[in-house]
Amino acid sequence: MKPLGRFFQVTETTNFSKYFLDIDKVLHYPVMFVIKSDLTINQLNAAIQKKAEELYPVSSIVAKYMSSIEEIINIPQLENILTSLSESGQITQVVDEVLIHSKVEFNFGA
Repeated sequence: MKPLGRFFQVTETTNFSKYFLDIDKVLHYPVMFVIKSDLTINQLNAAIQKKAEELYPVSSIVAKYMSSIEEIINIPQLENILTSLSESGQITQVVDEVLIHSKVEFNFGA
């Protein structure tokens, strides 16, 4: 079965082994990682690649994990997105949408 939407994983850790477990959980369907880090996207990608190569000696397995990472968003990129939304007057709509999804996720105020 293919999911209808996108998978997001928000994390404060750069314990990249955990990322591979998250990818396994969704059967290698593309995952977007939002990482609480000021490292550049290239630095984060390189660190994930290095960890994958340490854990999995077979290059095709490394390639499969790396291709499962749809996108990485870091703190500077997230700040740019939020600034852009604020400047365009859309921040309230986004916050409202986040609240709706959070209520559903945590079964709050059904």
